Amino acid sequence: MRLFVCLLLLLFTLAFPLAPLLKSATPNVDVEQYLINGQFQQGEAALYSQLQQNPQDDRTRFGLGVVQLMGGAERLLQSLYRYGLRQNSFTAFFPILRLPVPANPAPQEITYADSRRILQNLLTDLTKVKETLEPIKDSNIKLPLRLGLTRMDLNANGKLEADESFWKTFSLLTGIQATEKAAQNFAIAFDAGDVLWLKGYCNLLSAIAQVVLAHDEQTLFNSTAHLIFPKPQTPYQFLVQGTSPFDFGGGLDIADLVAFVHLINFPVVEPQRLIAALQHLQAVTALSRQSWKLILAETDSDREWLPNPRQKGVIPNVSITQPMIDSWLSFLNEADALLEGKKLAPFWRKRELRGVNLHKVLTQPRPFDLVLWVQGSAAAPYLQIGKQTDAGVWRQLFQVFRGQFFQFAAWFN
Repeated sequence: MRLFVCLLLLLFTLAFPLAPLLKSATPNVDVEQYLINGQFQQGEAALYSQLQQNPQDDRTRFGLGVVQLMGGAERLLQSLYRYGLRQNSFTAFFPILRLPVPANPAPQEITYADSRRILQNLLTDLTKVKETLEPIKDSNIKLPLRLGLTRMDLNANGKLEADESFWKTFSLLTGIQATEKAAQNFAIAFDAGDVLWLKGYCNLLSAIAQVVLAHDEQTLFNSTAHLIFPKPQTPYQFLVQGTSPFDFGGGLDIADLVAFVHLINFPVVEPQRLIAALQHLQAVTALSRQSWKLILAETDSDREWLPNPRQKGVIPNVSITQPMIDSWLSFLNEADALLEGKKLAPFWRKRELRGVNLHKVLTQPRPFDLVLWVQGSAAAPYLQIGKQTDAGVWRQLFQVFRGQFFQFAAWFN
């Protein structure tokens, strides 16, 4: 579900006057019109047909990947609308559930299998985007787009309504007053580095989906799905229809919260998915490294999404320095070592010299019990003596990024 959050990151600057950036903008009319009109299936068919005629047209291939991504985001949101995703004090705790889904006056009943199907469909859509982008080789590719004008039929009624535009959704979610004029005057000139960036993000989201699908969350769904959906199919219908004896505001029962944490104890049912998640994460680091190699080699300065230190980015008042990039690349090396098991994550219990082998966590999985992981005993099978991750790399990251490493990481990928 982080897909839509990642897409909204692209619209971060819609609230600012950016018209000067667009004096030389020449948006790709074909791709952009499909986005503006919410015609994702038609756009995919047309661009695929165009690509069949000229398989070497990387610009069209890039546009096809973008249309497929937006179409996947719409399918995700429509699925959540169908089942009436709640907007309440519980879902507000989780950024992945704070999605711009309109209130559904007549939601359908949702089963546990339905919830897994939503995630599998997202994974399938992400795989399609990755496969589309994979053959792109043109290092000079450029695709200017005004993504803020994208519209989605969120409630699946066959109409594009006033609140179903990207810029409007951004404004509603963030409270920042974006305008249609700002969206019309804002474009990002996506280039070869951004192709790799997008592939990396698809791999990151795929890794998250694979980890969830690898486990059986049926028990958690049965006891707490009523916090997220109004009509879950559960053996405990009194949870759906009854009152809350320990309600502390917003219809949220503290007993439900305790149950939610208690029931994060998931058996592994498809261990091969955890291997796939590991491969996705390793692809993320490799693609990020390749992306920054291309970005650092750029000599132009044209509406950059990810600028090098010599370029001006589209996000105002945010500059990227060489120390930031150097620290990020060091982080990628450290992440690779952890994912490969060449380095260990530090264990959080005092007087313990061993570290946690994250590679084994994914390749030799056991049931995931959140409470026991926090306590430490669940980590016991993965503890070993060995070289641990370099604490200096992590300290440097937080110093260079001035305590905002995680915010920049979501952007840098």
